[in-house]
Amino acid sequence: MGLGTVLKWVERESLLKSFMLFFLSMGVLIGGLFYLYYKQEQLNLDRAIELEMNSCSFTLKCDAYQIDFIPKVDNTERTHELYRDEKALYVLYPIKKSDDFFLRIYLPLEAYAKQLSTIQVHLFGLFLVVLLLVALLSLGFSIYALHPLREALLLTREFIKDILHDLNTPIATMRLNLSLIQKEFGDDRRMRRIERAIENILLLQSNLNGYLFYHKITQEWIVLEQLIAERVEMIEKNFPQLRYRVDIPKGSRIETNQEALIRIIDNLLSNASKYNRENGEVEVGYDPRIRELFIRDTGKGIADPKRAFERFYKEHDRGIGIGLHIVKKLSKQLGIEVTIESKLEMGTTVYLKF
Repeated sequence: MGLGTVLKWVERESLLKSFMLFFLSMGVLIGGLFYLYYKQEQLNLDRAIELEMNSCSFTLKCDAYQIDFIPKVDNTERTHELYRDEKALYVLYPIKKSDDFFLRIYLPLEAYAKQLSTIQVHLFGLFLVVLLLVALLSLGFSIYALHPLREALLLTREFIKDILHDLNTPIATMRLNLSLIQKEFGDDRRMRRIERAIENILLLQSNLNGYLFYHKITQEWIVLEQLIAERVEMIEKNFPQLRYRVDIPKGSRIETNQEALIRIIDNLLSNASKYNRENGEVEVGYDPRIRELFIRDTGKGIADPKRAFERFYKEHDRGIGIGLHIVKKLSKQLGIEVTIESKLEMGTTVYLKF
């Protein structure tokens, strides 16, 4: 697949980081070299001015420099050397048959600054050209370095996509046969366990689809009470030992994407149920005044809530640690602020602020 294909956010992030690392490293190095080059050019300018002043001291024909006489102050002042003060660059020369005065040839600091500015403008333009070449080189290097990785990611994504697609047939077969067995032999605890396992596979399949493949988010008005009731009804049959309470004011409506919100709710309800204690409780509530939905459980709790939304982070053997990461990712796409509070052996509460 060509590099013109739209990059996924992970690939864009990797490309940007590789580019910035190479570009900034080379930029700092080149900036240092240009600074040393500038200091050398400034030294060359000072030497050229000193040589011109020396020539001027013989003929006194100095169009670019000015001449005056200054009294000798002490014996520390040396002739034929370039001095600099707050007003000018100058060189002192001895005067024949005079022990009290020096001949001073000087260049006003404003004129010196103009010559120095010409060098600065030239070097800055050259620096920008070199920096542009470095940017192009950095981009090419980053694309070249990440191309094999990108191809491997695309291959892995396509491979997982094929597996997820192929899972549909055996899952549908299991559900159909389970339904037939339940009709023939009746429902019991073992059947419910199989049904729960199938639902977990479906949720995992949905999470992997959401994790690997980006879908455009469209907004719509949703009756929150109805949606929550449907999702709770679907999951509570798999956890008959738990109590579920729903407190959603009638008529509560929110504008969001229904499919994405269902996946968020399903993940949170699944976690609240799987990691709950025996005869525990799951509560879902909504405060329309602050537009905040919460899902609370009486389960095991999370030791490090700050890391709960990290990819592949988990504190238990069950799951693969992407459920809450999917919740965070989808919430960000929907513009929902998601926070979590948890205490070990007391339970967890997740807040969704719309």
